[in-house]
Amino acid sequence: MSDVLAVLEQREGALRKVSSEVVTGARRLADGLVGRVEALVLAAGSVQGIDHLGGFGADQVVTLTNGAFGRYAPEAYTRVIADRAQAGGYRAVVFAASATGRDLAPRVAARLGVGLAQDVTDVAVEGGAVTVIRPVYAGKALLKLTLTATPAIVSLRPNVFTPVQRPKAGSAETVAVHAPAGRVVVTAIKAAAAGTLDVAEAPIVISGGRGLKEPANFKVLEELAAAFGGRAAVGASRAVVDAGWRPHADQVGQTGKTVSPTLYIAVGISGAIQHLAGMRTSKVIVAINKDKDAPIFKVADYGVVGDLFEVVPRLTEEIKKLHG
Repeated sequence: MSDVLAVLEQREGALRKVSSEVVTGARRLADGLVGRVEALVLAAGSVQGIDHLGGFGADQVVTLTNGAFGRYAPEAYTRVIADRAQAGGYRAVVFAASATGRDLAPRVAARLGVGLAQDVTDVAVEGGAVTVIRPVYAGKALLKLTLTATPAIVSLRPNVFTPVQRPKAGSAETVAVHAPAGRVVVTAIKAAAAGTLDVAEAPIVISGGRGLKEPANFKVLEELAAAFGGRAAVGASRAVVDAGWRPHADQVGQTGKTVSPTLYIAVGISGAIQHLAGMRTSKVIVAINKDKDAPIFKVADYGVVGDLFEVVPRLTEEIKKLHG
């Protein structure tokens, strides 16, 4: 078979935004393989948003239901997905390189006895084989890999594969499955404050570094983020997180989260290689720093040399004017 399995994510019964990107990447592979895309969702019941997946390229959407699937359960998810991938004879299985995907994809690959291409930024089919591109050396180089094993397991970097609408409606079915919960059972998830965006998924990320001087000054960035009308998330450099100014969930960088937003604004961040590794694939990078020799300016599309406490409030005012 030349079909592709797209493994999607849901939270609290609603499909996550990154799922449409996974379907888009899977569609690209399926077109090259002349196959179909089956989108797979594991949940406790019905999931909101699956009716839109056909428009992004899914030929069929399958929801596997089980009471243990309400929250991510590593062992149960791994077993069910690996068994389906093996029984279906898929040429490729596609995940998101999200927090869940980074944990789940390696487990599935290990169970199937195949390799894994993680954090991929491009996919294609050449000579009948799946090929991928992924950043290496902290994003300074791009590595091209040819995956010869079947199925080819890949995870896609969020915010890189822009969903493409297609004039087609896919079919959908729901199947109840039996799956032991496993040794690890998630009993609760401590959610972020209501309305808070995950930096890995936000279209706009505003990150702060030591140039903010103290944690209370992150309010300046939060006000700028609010001016974008709920589309921006506030991130932080490793130094800031290590100092306890911001939670680890906000960290952007090699040891934090890798982000690829449409707009990335680095405020008071010098641009250490560890930080650049996590954000240099952003589509537009704006740097604000009083040090004109800061490394961050080498990767920035636009740079502002000045006092962030003067520049950012002015920027916030202008953004507010644009949004009425």
